[in-house]
Amino acid sequence: MLRQTGSGQAFDPTKIKGSELFLGREFPMSAEDFRRLSIFAYSQSGIVLSESKQEMVYSRLIWRLRTLGDKSFRDYLRRVENNVDGESTIFLNAITTNLTSFFRENHHFEFLKDTVIPELKRRLREERKIRIWCAAASTGEESYSLAIVFREAFASASDWDVNILATDLDSTVLETAQRGIYPVRHTEGMDEGRKKKWFRAHGEDKLEVDESLKEMITFKQLNLMDKWPMLGVFNIIFCRNVIIYFDQVTRKKLFERMSTLIDGNSYLFLGHSENLMNVSDGFQSLGRTVYKPKSGPTGSRK
Repeated sequence: MLRQTGSGQAFDPTKIKGSELFLGREFPMSAEDFRRLSIFAYSQSGIVLSESKQEMVYSRLIWRLRTLGDKSFRDYLRRVENNVDGESTIFLNAITTNLTSFFRENHHFEFLKDTVIPELKRRLREERKIRIWCAAASTGEESYSLAIVFREAFASASDWDVNILATDLDSTVLETAQRGIYPVRHTEGMDEGRKKKWFRAHGEDKLEVDESLKEMITFKQLNLMDKWPMLGVFNIIFCRNVIIYFDQVTRKKLFERMSTLIDGNSYLFLGHSENLMNVSDGFQSLGRTVYKPKSGPTGSRK
């Protein structure tokens, strides 16, 4: 995915000038081709493709042109804009970045263990139900990290219902997440006790997450710009390293909608380089990109 322009205004892909530097390459891509790709990406997903991302877009899409036998990006655009054989979804999957790891930005998981979970145990001791939304699940490492933390915290309380909804725009990475099978190197740096308890060998160089973790998580494809099917209140939302890819207008709309799914006792986690400054005044910062709503739900269902 790609960063917004930083202007605080809505990104307007129709004003992209682009570059003609790609005309002499294996697959010609004109400035107009890139402008149309940007318009499509923004209209369908809110993702900002600025001029500086032409090289990245070119490198991520040439394998599709080779596979399809297209001769230029103009040919490929016809497939994308008309969604020939589902190509619009494949295009959006290709331009998104899915960088993640187990217990990435570990201070958030420590905050969950030390602060959030004890508070939830006290406040929800009668209901005994916790709902969590991981809004950018990618290949699943973040979701399974959440599941591990909660399984460890509720090891002696089997009557608690902890459910994690894990969504992502990219349907292909969700397939990896659902399988829950990872190269051993993906768990490097993880506490050895955790690794032994929550993973089992899968072949010579892979590990599979424990079935009890898979049972806690529901993986679903979701475009954050589309209608959301979720109802009710989430106790925790992980929306980390998502909003940096949107312009300011899209960010504001996102958190206006998100405010309908949380209340004053919910927790919101953002990525290390993200904040809600000039985006939403409905949250109070608890430090280190952790927020709580000032009140809520604050909006109507959308």
